[in-house]
Amino acid sequence: MDGDVAVGVKRGSDELNMYSSSPSSMTANGSDSKKQRLDESPPSRVLHIRKLPNEVTETEVIALGLPFGKVTNILMLKGKNQAFLELGTEEAAITMVNYYTAVTPQVRNTPVFIQYSNHKELKTDSALNQRAQAVLQAVSAVQDGSSPSSDQGVLELAPPPSPVLRIIIDNMFYPVTLDVLQQIFSKFGTVMKIITFTKNNQFQALLQFSDPVNAQQAKLSLDGQNIYNSCCTLRIDFSKLVNLNVKYNNDKSRDYTRPDLPTGDGESTNKDHSLLGTPSGALASYSSGGGYSSSLSLSQGGGAISPLSAAAAAAAAAGRVALSGSGVSGVLLASNLNEEMVTPQSLFTLFGVYGDVQRVKILYNKKDSALIQLSDGNQAQLAMSHLNGQKVFGKVMRVTLSKHQTVALPREGLDDQLLTKDFSGSPLHRFKKPGSKNFQNIFPPSATLHLSNIRDGVGEDDLRRLFSNSGGTVKAFKFFQDRKMALIQMSSVEEAIQALIDLHNYDMGGNHHLKVSFSKSTI
Repeated sequence: MDGDVAVGVKRGSDELNMYSSSPSSMTANGSDSKKQRLDESPPSRVLHIRKLPNEVTETEVIALGLPFGKVTNILMLKGKNQAFLELGTEEAAITMVNYYTAVTPQVRNTPVFIQYSNHKELKTDSALNQRAQAVLQAVSAVQDGSSPSSDQGVLELAPPPSPVLRIIIDNMFYPVTLDVLQQIFSKFGTVMKIITFTKNNQFQALLQFSDPVNAQQAKLSLDGQNIYNSCCTLRIDFSKLVNLNVKYNNDKSRDYTRPDLPTGDGESTNKDHSLLGTPSGALASYSSGGGYSSSLSLSQGGGAISPLSAAAAAAAAAGRVALSGSGVSGVLLASNLNEEMVTPQSLFTLFGVYGDVQRVKILYNKKDSALIQLSDGNQAQLAMSHLNGQKVFGKVMRVTLSKHQTVALPREGLDDQLLTKDFSGSPLHRFKKPGSKNFQNIFPPSATLHLSNIRDGVGEDDLRRLFSNSGGTVKAFKFFQDRKMALIQMSSVEEAIQALIDLHNYDMGGNHHLKVSFSKSTI
């Protein structure tokens, strides 16, 4: 078995004694088949980093070195999953190698291997290395507290136009809250204000830093990255606004400079920062030894001094940990329902767009209200964020988290009105397969529906007629190339909700059940 497999394992004390005749002889993160030869390399301010993940960015590699001092150059060898990092001084490089001998360096949760390079300095072709130099300048500017300048022959970064970023989140399977954004973006500077909203069926936010340079660094580092694995992708641009006017401090907007603002319509501000903690404990070792605390603008998560793992840790803390930590169950209370029309099956189908519904109970003494139990608190929050305030069967539905942990089933023979139904064994759950494409196609209710599993021989007229019969008006229709999928646009979101409830899993014959979901597209 190749010795490379053991990369990322801390050395035992005996092993450390064998290789540590002088502090500088160490190779960060030891257990590698090439160790004997590598340990002979004398200290150098240029470090060779190997076994980087495929999609790694310059910023993530630079972030490994930031807590130890100024990073002066970088060369990415992406085809080889390697990079060279040049620090300002040899002392900084020695400190970095020594630190990562005891603490496994990680990038995107992947152990990486750091050693001294044979090169004493990096000479890079500025024409080929422009992006890396631009990122390096922006990072240096954040460290120095100045605006990015440029050396001759290096790509000149335009001054950042605004301290306000516009953030769009694609593939939002898990709820992304205002607190999650604050935790992620505050790694790059002081976040002053945030406003969140839904536009074009997508969750968006405006976020204001105290300094445009911080906004530029956050954009360079986070644009295109996922908050969670395979979903919640950040799309970041500068806003045309240079200042945000926040009127209320609540779950939708926050002005951190004015804690005295009212909450608006009585919503809680939901700020339990005690759940977020410090992701790794590594902060203490930096601020206590060597005076590196000043360069912690890109703080870390899990020993990998990487803004992305910090982002993931913060998001996980704010989203998932907070859910379990604060005892949020997977049960929702839906109220103001149309009691003449609503059934457990209709609620199963609608809420099933956002999670796997296990049980539904329409309340016996209050038939305009129902309890809906989903698989977990994440799914419940997602369903609540998308369905609260939507018009269903002609009435505006209210959805809140329930205090119940589960929905109890009635004793046999007592539910003569069939108000409670157990769906735990349903074959219609959209999210039971890990990694299913359904995780990436979750959108707010919209007038346009996505249809799939269309049977051969079924034409546009057939589908228009079918959807018109659900009581709505079909405004537009478009087949995909293979004719197994299509988009259909109703005249309103309410009509589309009704059509989805009526026609998801509709039997088209020949063992073809129509699949219906909300689309982010328009026709």
